[in-house]
Amino acid sequence: MEASFSGISNGKNKVFHAGGVGLQGHQLDMQILPDGPKSEVDFSEILNAIQEMAKDVNILFDELEAVNSPCKDDDSLLHPGNLTSTSEDASRLEAGGETVRDRNKANGLYFRDGKCRIDYILVYRKSSPQTEKREVFERNIRAEGLQMEKESSLVNSDVIFVKLHAPWEVLGRYAEQMNVRMPFRRKIYYLPRRYKFMSRIDKQISRFRRWLPKKPMRLDKETLPDLEENDCYTAPFSQQRIHHFIIHNKDTFFNNATRSRIVHHILQRIKYEEGKNKIGLNRLLTNGSYEAAFPLHEGSYRSKNSIKTHGAVNHRHLLYECWASWGVWYKYQPLDLVRRYFGEKIGLYFAWLGWYTGMLFPAAFIGLFVFLYGVTTLDHCQVSKEVCQATDIIMCPVCDKYCPFMRLSDSCVYAKVTHLFDNGATVFFAVFMAVWATVFLEFWKRRRAVIAYDWDLIDWEEEEEEIRPQFEAKYSKKERMNPISGKPEPYQAFTDKCSRLIVSASGIFFMICVVIAAVFGIVIYRVVTVSTFAAFKWALIRNNSQVATTGTAVCINFCIIMLLNVLYEKVALLLTNLEQPRTESEWENSFTLKMFLFQFVNLNSSTFYIAFFLGRFTGHPGAYLRLINRWRLEECHPSGCLIDLCMQMGIIMVLKQTWNNFMELGYPLIQNWWTRRKVRQEHGTERKINFPQWEKDYNLQPMNAYGLFDEYLEMILQFGFTTIFVAAFPLAPLLALLNNIIEIRLDAYKFVTQWRRPLASRAKDIGIWYGILEGIGILSVITNAFVIAITSDFIPRLVYAYKYGPCAGQGEAGQKCMVGYVNASLSVFRISDFENRSEPESDGSEFSGTPLKYCRYRDYRDPPHSLAPYGYTLQFWHVLAARLAFIIVFEHLVFCIKHLISYLIPDLPKDLRDRMRREKYLIQEMMYEAELERLQKERKERKKNGKAHHNEWP
Repeated sequence: MEASFSGISNGKNKVFHAGGVGLQGHQLDMQILPDGPKSEVDFSEILNAIQEMAKDVNILFDELEAVNSPCKDDDSLLHPGNLTSTSEDASRLEAGGETVRDRNKANGLYFRDGKCRIDYILVYRKSSPQTEKREVFERNIRAEGLQMEKESSLVNSDVIFVKLHAPWEVLGRYAEQMNVRMPFRRKIYYLPRRYKFMSRIDKQISRFRRWLPKKPMRLDKETLPDLEENDCYTAPFSQQRIHHFIIHNKDTFFNNATRSRIVHHILQRIKYEEGKNKIGLNRLLTNGSYEAAFPLHEGSYRSKNSIKTHGAVNHRHLLYECWASWGVWYKYQPLDLVRRYFGEKIGLYFAWLGWYTGMLFPAAFIGLFVFLYGVTTLDHCQVSKEVCQATDIIMCPVCDKYCPFMRLSDSCVYAKVTHLFDNGATVFFAVFMAVWATVFLEFWKRRRAVIAYDWDLIDWEEEEEEIRPQFEAKYSKKERMNPISGKPEPYQAFTDKCSRLIVSASGIFFMICVVIAAVFGIVIYRVVTVSTFAAFKWALIRNNSQVATTGTAVCINFCIIMLLNVLYEKVALLLTNLEQPRTESEWENSFTLKMFLFQFVNLNSSTFYIAFFLGRFTGHPGAYLRLINRWRLEECHPSGCLIDLCMQMGIIMVLKQTWNNFMELGYPLIQNWWTRRKVRQEHGTERKINFPQWEKDYNLQPMNAYGLFDEYLEMILQFGFTTIFVAAFPLAPLLALLNNIIEIRLDAYKFVTQWRRPLASRAKDIGIWYGILEGIGILSVITNAFVIAITSDFIPRLVYAYKYGPCAGQGEAGQKCMVGYVNASLSVFRISDFENRSEPESDGSEFSGTPLKYCRYRDYRDPPHSLAPYGYTLQFWHVLAARLAFIIVFEHLVFCIKHLISYLIPDLPKDLRDRMRREKYLIQEMMYEAELERLQKERKERKKNGKAHHNEWP
């Protein structure tokens, strides 16, 4: 980590080593024994060494703090010439005179005086009928110590903006109540003593590294020095121990995100009317007293000057240049900046998304390898060769009347395409993806622990949540004591809760039945359409009737999916409100579970049908099973059902991701463009430039009402596509990887440029989504086992190679052992045994000049002249037993591997555990030393004043 400090020139270029951190400043060689037990350290030697170096250390720290300490206030990390920099001392502000104040007023981030920074914005309309409640609320805001200014909109005089500012006294008081952790001591790691020989080697290695190419994915920290995050010990803020904290400027000690969070905390606890439950900003937003409430963005995200030469204008501009810009799509995300600007909850989402995207690289590489393995072995595949050469094998029609007889060689292309996905590496890839899902989740827990440590979330606990207003209004008559707060609160009876849950579960079951009905409609469409396409005038469609049926059915299914998603959101909202959850987190978890269940079933129901039911229950020629005794169930293509499953997954995945990306970015872009267009038409283009920041942000789109729900849901559904049926579509991880690379920048661009700044909120993990991911990982093992055993031809080929092929009994299973497999997998049917309604119009004379007597179909059945015509052969039962055995062995093996990996990978890295213990110990020592130093100073002052007492401690 290298921090370059601009604006300071010492004339020296020396390095201070502190735990591998290189800082440009004066040279200081600190050689102290490594950390270890106190019993093994000679403290007298350490004390002497510290005394000898104290002068140099103080000089070093003074100069580092004067230059640009990494623990300095948040805004001090910006370029000195930016519009929003407020980290200058009061003396510098006065020296600037009215210039700084005028500049602050011009950028729309301050009050009219140019001193008080705007921490929060409330918006209301003068025509709103809730005037009295709003006036009481604003009087109580002033009573809490918040400062307030009002501005009328330049576009609409009916719209009023209320600007709020929290002075230092208010911030300090509520920061202590909220246990906001702030820096109080810089982390310093000393290198152990090294010999001169080792130092020379290190210098030679460092010189050699300069010639090596830099890592292109890392952000350029030399041209962007603002990317370094604080590296300080933190503790809950306390006004009594304020002298312990690093405070360079009270105006910027709390960063903008923290200030907004404190102001929002205050607004949620201010009354607007007499009454026990008449409290909080959320209720005023619900009843229309206020139209909007949001913190401000830190100015424009664009600048005329280059960020590399002039620095970042503000943090928003910095995020746009190094995160949301398309030019940095291959770079790592600056998660510390994201967290500092948007809060820990949004930072954790992008950390998880980045981790998921990074873990997709090995999965995409292996999936691509499986596909390329199928391409390279295509010419050596005995099965596809036999299909392509089977010009004398005539297949039975796949539908009633209109479908003609066809040669098996006509499906040569589909047999080759099937081999690309269903080959010898497919089983290995299915096992790999099941293990990959476990490794991804286990290592994410470790990554989350590191992030939680770096972001001071280890000891953070959520506050006791407020009760939802709807819950209070419904159950205000019944109260009981809260065991935590000891205060009376509304209470929901157990019988009432159970009855509501039963009704909600019934609604969920009904909606799942609606999904099944939609799938049933798609099945009927496929059955009816295949006959229609078989009689089509165009030869291209007539000869590829099954593929045309599958393609159109998938597109129609996608449209149904998108329409039902709109319905499911309303139903899930209705059912969740019907349950009357007590708190917002309970409401969010209940809504999340319902929406995921609805959308998961809606998205994957057709895929499950194609994977496990298509062509499995059709009967055989002459005795077809029919739907409502009318429509003959659809059969698989002569090359197998896997090609249908591949088409289903590929089309749905591409269309869904394309639609989601358009709705996430395209829809806000169009809305914001339309708003700007109306402003230009009404007020001209010149007036828009003078709009203050609060009006610009008000014209942006608000963040989704459900927070990050849509972003998480999209990725979780994609994770399901990537793992559940990956054995049938090995390219799914590659498509997911390409989408996520775009998704990260789309989401970043949306948050930085198209949405109002969301309130910075804290979170320790991704919540209920982790449990859903674990459930998908378990389901993926089961589904992939069934896909390999039932949908693909892996098991039938294996049984043929070892039991019925040329190598039977020899223990071999190469391509030479598959000779004759295609013929052995097809049964014979006598055409005269067709039912009247199934008999084709053509007699097949176009193949040999005479009417056909026999045709072939995919199954293991006896020929028509046997003792039991069309009965199952012994090979069928061998294949069935092998399939069941494979499912059991595959599931148990993979689950054992998953549990073993979960056991072997600890949730907390060992070095992090040691760092946490070490830091806890050092913090205790520092706090003790600081308190002891304060007591000694007080004792000396009392002695000087003649107020010393005997037997005084210490």
